[in-house]
Amino acid sequence: MKKYFEEPSCIGCNQEFKTIFKSLTPTQLDYLNNNKSCSVVSKGKILYEEGNRLTGIFCINKGILKIYKTGIEGKEQIIKFAKEGDVIGYRSVINGECACTSVKILEDAVVCHIASQDLYHLLRENSEFGIELLQIACKELGEANNYITDIAQKSVRERLAEILLHLKDEFGVNQEGLINIALTREELANIIGTATESVIRLLSEFKTEGIIELQGRKILLKDINKLKKISNVF
Repeated sequence: MKKYFEEPSCIGCNQEFKTIFKSLTPTQLDYLNNNKSCSVVSKGKILYEEGNRLTGIFCINKGILKIYKTGIEGKEQIIKFAKEGDVIGYRSVINGECACTSVKILEDAVVCHIASQDLYHLLRENSEFGIELLQIACKELGEANNYITDIAQKSVRERLAEILLHLKDEFGVNQEGLINIALTREELANIIGTATESVIRLLSEFKTEGIIELQGRKILLKDINKLKKISNVF
């Protein structure tokens, strides 16, 4: 990790991204700002791996990170993506267990580390902060339940349409209308739990049907209503 840069301010980050730290008092934000450590992490680097013992949580100031589990024969199952303002690693830290996922940098990132003892200090001092963290955990549990249902009940075509809509909502689009995240076909396959060849074929079908446009790894959604109909998301 590189360390030669101006560290982001917790107050500024909190105001810009409305992070889980928004309920902290000015004094508590100062405490957080003075005790955190921040680093620039290059694209392609691994932040931590399954089985690592985490010494704290990570707050994302810049960049996109891929959170995944490794299955049979090293195949990845992407759990989610983290972006600016997100906090990761808290579940393992609070449970006192080893990391249950791995995290890889997809775009050059600025990542701040908050030590476990500092996290617990803030949780003891501010109950609203604890509730915020609990709400995030519940939200992620709900997303996991929905994913299990989708895997069991939806076709690959339906799941791909749904994840394209989700990526658009999560990351937004640029001036050209392209989703603001560039994923390989293999990564898309690893999100929805299918073979890369199936994703390539389905993307080609969506393009032929006038639903999407492809520009390398970037995707433009041309017909949102058709995608919603395919994915059964209303």
